[in-house]
Amino acid sequence: MLEEEYRTLGALPQVMAFSEVYQALQTGVVDGTDNPHSNLFTQKMHEVQKHMIITDHNYLGYAVIVNKKFWDGLPADVRGQLEQAMKEATVYANTIAKEENDHALEGVRKSGKTTIYVPTKEEKLAFKKAMAPVHIKMADRVGKELLQSIYKETGFDPTKL
Repeated sequence: MLEEEYRTLGALPQVMAFSEVYQALQTGVVDGTDNPHSNLFTQKMHEVQKHMIITDHNYLGYAVIVNKKFWDGLPADVRGQLEQAMKEATVYANTIAKEENDHALEGVRKSGKTTIYVPTKEEKLAFKKAMAPVHIKMADRVGKELLQSIYKETGFDPTKL
């Protein structure tokens, strides 16, 4: 998905090992990265990446997967307790991630080494419009049903951009 997003914007994405990114930025092999603020800051990429734009264009999520036969074999009350624990753990983890990203963004700002740009409402809308064709192009790979459920959950309608 990310590669297609960047191609759509006219960029030439480079896939590389995370451990090689700092040096690639430092030597000019790549011009920038696509990372959460916490990665950019803790890996010191802000020291060698001149510009940063906050687009909020992707969601980094994690999945907990369990064997269906095992899950269905658990007593209903245990499944319910586990589901509740996962909901609570997700809220907790997301809170920590937000705090870490906010702290990291402040660290990048304070360093003065990377210019941070926050797009206007109009610029964000233009960005969304530019990305809408990627949804169509990648629908078979992502799954049309999943894409529709995300639209429903988020209230996003690409036809109304």
